[in-house]
Amino acid sequence: MPRIALSHSVDLIDGAHPARTVLRLLARRPGRMTLAILAFAMKEIPLWFLPVITASIIDIVATDGPVSSVLWWFALAAVLLLQNYPNHLLYTRSFMTVVRDTGADLRNALAARLQSLSIGYHTRVSSSIVQTKVVRDVENVELMLQQVTHPLLSAVMVMAGAVSMTALAVPQFLPVYALAVPIAIGIRYGMRNRSKVRNEVFRREVETLSARVGEMASLIPVTRAHGLEGTAVTRVTHGAEGVRRAGLHLDMLNGHVASISWVAMQLLGVGCLVLAAVFALTGILPITPGEVVLLSTYFTLLTGGLTQLLMLIPVGARGLESVRSIAEVIQEPDLEQNEGKRTVDAVDGAVRLERATHRYPGAEDDALHEIDLDVPAGTTVAFVGSSGSGKSTLLNLVLGFVRPASGRILLDGRDMQELDLRTVRRFVSVVPQESVLFEGSIRDNIAYGMPEVADERIAQALRDANAWDFVQAQPQGWDTVVGERGARLSGGQRQRLAIARALVRDPRVLLLDEATSALDPESEELVKEALDRLMTGRTTLVVAHRLSTVRRADRIVVLEHGRIVEQGPHDELVAAGGRYARLHLTQAGLV
Repeated sequence: MPRIALSHSVDLIDGAHPARTVLRLLARRPGRMTLAILAFAMKEIPLWFLPVITASIIDIVATDGPVSSVLWWFALAAVLLLQNYPNHLLYTRSFMTVVRDTGADLRNALAARLQSLSIGYHTRVSSSIVQTKVVRDVENVELMLQQVTHPLLSAVMVMAGAVSMTALAVPQFLPVYALAVPIAIGIRYGMRNRSKVRNEVFRREVETLSARVGEMASLIPVTRAHGLEGTAVTRVTHGAEGVRRAGLHLDMLNGHVASISWVAMQLLGVGCLVLAAVFALTGILPITPGEVVLLSTYFTLLTGGLTQLLMLIPVGARGLESVRSIAEVIQEPDLEQNEGKRTVDAVDGAVRLERATHRYPGAEDDALHEIDLDVPAGTTVAFVGSSGSGKSTLLNLVLGFVRPASGRILLDGRDMQELDLRTVRRFVSVVPQESVLFEGSIRDNIAYGMPEVADERIAQALRDANAWDFVQAQPQGWDTVVGERGARLSGGQRQRLAIARALVRDPRVLLLDEATSALDPESEELVKEALDRLMTGRTTLVVAHRLSTVRRADRIVVLEHGRIVEQGPHDELVAAGGRYARLHLTQAGLV
């Protein structure tokens, strides 16, 4: 999908006016929509014209007219009915193409927007809720368009045909038709606010349940290990009960709408038949038997179309609520601002922090406070300290996941606030504590985002990452599927594949966030060897709890409470007898 199309879709979506949003989205394809409406108008001709044929034949019979006239009316009816088939197919292809394209546009726009939103947004919002918006809410919009558009167009065509033909046959009867429309509108607007509120409550409950289910799935190993299956089921049960209760309230409201609509329209239909018969019998209007049938049939079609529309209020309300849900993402202001900033075509890797400060929203203290740090290109700097000292926050600042509240961060002498970080990150690789792999082959995971990379380069990256032997031992080599999040591989194997993924990109800046802390000793040694190859000649920032992994760093920075308390080479810091020395002695088992 072209970028301009995605941008246009984003501009059209307005959560405050969901109905207007839907019309704007459909109007993006005027050619197909025009063709669909024209085909629909043609295929619906029998619906509003057959009563004319019926009335004419009844009058021919009532007046002992010629059989040939009946046959001519039959031939016309046959032609009108047969043309329905090709025009219905044309309408279906044209309109459903628009519907499916609109659904794809919405999903693509959501995906693009999610990639533009800040990391802060993604830490606040459950991934299960995001998934619900991309899958369920867009599906609701598609369903609304499928189920509402046909009866809406049909009602419009029937109303236009009925009014036109009645105006020609019995114009005095038109005021009776006018009764149906205000009654239908009154029912619609009488239920609008309650329907909107209950649909929103139901959507929120579904999103809460989705978050609970996602949480349960991710915590199954912890749940099983502690025998907390009952607790996990109870949490989901509470969410399911919320959906059940909100859904039942919505169903009852929809039941009221359906019953009131049906009764009102049926009473109008019977009333129209009786009124036409009374007018004919009393001579108030010169109405023939055929015209009585015609008027009654048209009014039945009219009230039937309006009843069908009123019955679809629940579907429409659900679809419009889903548009509001989609708009919550599309209109979310917490963006990672990159548009219009300077692009970066090359990176040497020199990083400098000048009085950089960051405080998380709602926190009372700074996570990092006025950090001054100079990292020359090609050097390795390690960060150590107790949990909560600001190590990972510092990496996130350098990566641009969070922005400094004050101070600045320079990359090769350029303020990162002025750079398009998407172009900067092409020269950066991250190896986290828990490597993330997607459902796909080993090769796909290594070459993620690099479809043209040569096999020789991938093979060399696997060798340098100490991963070649275990990859070759897999049933299909590097075509072996790793399972969701790499579930079919060990932690050490996943970590070595993450290193291979970094190596194949040949980054200038490397961020290692406790990359060996979750590994057994044997895997840790293999990963350390691979990391040594990866770090060579690159600017490397390392966060580690195990001091044994940072001894060879050019400089070690000790953080406490968001401040730098010590920095220097390993031997120098041990000799100084400060905070680092105490950490070293503790981990060495000497204290």
